[in-house]
Amino acid sequence: MTNLDAVEGLDALTRSLARRTPEQLAALLTRHAEPLARRPAPTELRGLASTLWSYETLHQLVVHLDHPRLTVLATAARLSQERAGQAAPGPAAPAPGADYQSLMAHRLSFAHLATEPVPAQDVFAALDATSPGPTRTAAENALRALCDDGLAAPAEDGTIVVPPRAPQLLAGHDLGPFLADVPRPVPDDIAVPEERAATIPPTSPHDESRAAVANLAATVERLLASLAAQPAALRKSGGLTVREIKRLAKAAGAAEPLTRLLLDLTLAAGLIALTRTPSGITALPTGAYDDWLTRPPGARVAPVLAAWSDLWDVPTHTPFGETATALVRGHDRHAPALRHALLAALDTVPLGAGPLLPALPLSEPPQPETDHRTPWTDLLRAADWYRPLAVTRRPMAEERAAHTLHEAAYLGLAAHGTLTPLGRALLADPQSLDEPLAALLPPLLEQAHFQADLTAVVPGRPSAALTGLLASAADRESEGHAVTWRFTPHSVRRALDSGHTAATLVDDLTRASATDTLPQPLGYLIQDAARAHGRMRVLPVACCIRSDDEALLKELAAHRALRALELREIAPTVLVSGQPPTATLDALRAAGYAPALESDTGTTTVERLPAHRATAPAVAGCRLSSVCRGCMGSPRRRWAR
Repeated sequence: MTNLDAVEGLDALTRSLARRTPEQLAALLTRHAEPLARRPAPTELRGLASTLWSYETLHQLVVHLDHPRLTVLATAARLSQERAGQAAPGPAAPAPGADYQSLMAHRLSFAHLATEPVPAQDVFAALDATSPGPTRTAAENALRALCDDGLAAPAEDGTIVVPPRAPQLLAGHDLGPFLADVPRPVPDDIAVPEERAATIPPTSPHDESRAAVANLAATVERLLASLAAQPAALRKSGGLTVREIKRLAKAAGAAEPLTRLLLDLTLAAGLIALTRTPSGITALPTGAYDDWLTRPPGARVAPVLAAWSDLWDVPTHTPFGETATALVRGHDRHAPALRHALLAALDTVPLGAGPLLPALPLSEPPQPETDHRTPWTDLLRAADWYRPLAVTRRPMAEERAAHTLHEAAYLGLAAHGTLTPLGRALLADPQSLDEPLAALLPPLLEQAHFQADLTAVVPGRPSAALTGLLASAADRESEGHAVTWRFTPHSVRRALDSGHTAATLVDDLTRASATDTLPQPLGYLIQDAARAHGRMRVLPVACCIRSDDEALLKELAAHRALRALELREIAPTVLVSGQPPTATLDALRAAGYAPALESDTGTTTVERLPAHRATAPAVAGCRLSSVCRGCMGSPRRRWAR
């Protein structure tokens, strides 16, 4: 029966796993970390084998297979299904009225769930790879990789066993002939225009990547600072409101699609989180944001780029008819494979020969099926080789690919139609980006240049401490390679309001000066603002006590029984209380005094005790008419029983 065949296949995979070293098992778990994390953690090899061959895990793993491995797996699954169908054809359908056990036995005996070992030579023969050569070598390497990844298992007699669900997953995909090598994104028979071949990009991909990453670091910092100052509210149906996206885009200095991208990336990186409050769900930075601020620029950008490589969404792409939003859980499991395929295809493109990014939105999407070949369609064909199930076989394939490449260019991973060094590092290992990012971004600056026109210029990226100091006493004017702040009377007063004095502010700014001195106009501005600061004061009070008897007010201020009122004298005839009028009146009367309540116009207010009444219930079942007016008032009213 089919279920027994499935058990034998799991036995073969379990024996294959048992022959591996702990290091090899650890490498297998690392490669499949994401799909395995979506199921209960296995505690034994048999459980690991069942998890690897479960439908949910296979559904995710086959998306990340390249053309040789996917074609070998699909061919082996097809041959296994054919052999199983010949060996044990499915039984006839049970008769009407059959019991539950008969129905389940028939369901578990379907031939399309059968697993039958397949000789490797039959797989190679079906791929026209029987003769030694590149095709045979590629097929053998693909089969070996499938066994290493647990997607196939060698039996005791040397045959190959594949998961029983593999035919269901792959039967509907026409993978075409077996291709041992990746198609060239820029074929030799496609002539590159002379003017384009002769044009040398004004900047190198390295320089483009450096500028993009520097802008990315600054934009993410402004975005998170805006969220820290004012959390963003989410809609009841999920996702940020349009108003919040516009506000955050303005604060970050980025377009709305890119703001949505950065919001999803920072959420995936754990820098922001969704929190439920009495007013609804809000998005605000997590505790990891404080640690993130202390890191160098490269270490700040690394988790954001790593989150992009694994994100289950293309945030800048909004299908027609849907509302563009952010901070919603993505459900596009093909998006990570699409990114890998496009980056891998760009990695083989020489500088200057790659396709130009199409303008968004696409007015006339290119059609890879037509005979008209362009660098763009050739790039998609090459990407198809790396991930056949994630590129052109998906709906809106061209639009999703174009948006993905625009995202890669914005993040500094692609430039001039090819990969940047940072893009190659991400393609090799998304979790090892600290070193290439440290080479792109210089260290943060701890000092600024203060000028006589009341500006401070930082020729680079300022540190968090320097940014906080300048932001507390000056207004930011410009961004870019140099950041400029301007001091004004209003900005200096803001620093004094936050607790600075003129002396402490001058000392802190002097230590942050590259010349250890401050321009004279800045010193005058701080002193002038300090002289005017605090000349009038605003104090919070709940109510006032007024009396022409100054001795009586002094007595009240010193009375021990009235300490809870926190009475303070602000004039010989006025005391202020920290409690509202009702509590102040009760406390004074309890202490033996006879105060009177006064309105805000100065007239005495007459106090009346409130009269509380209850609403009488409606009379039900009265014998008299409902319009009788004397029934409710009569002491002898009778009720129907």
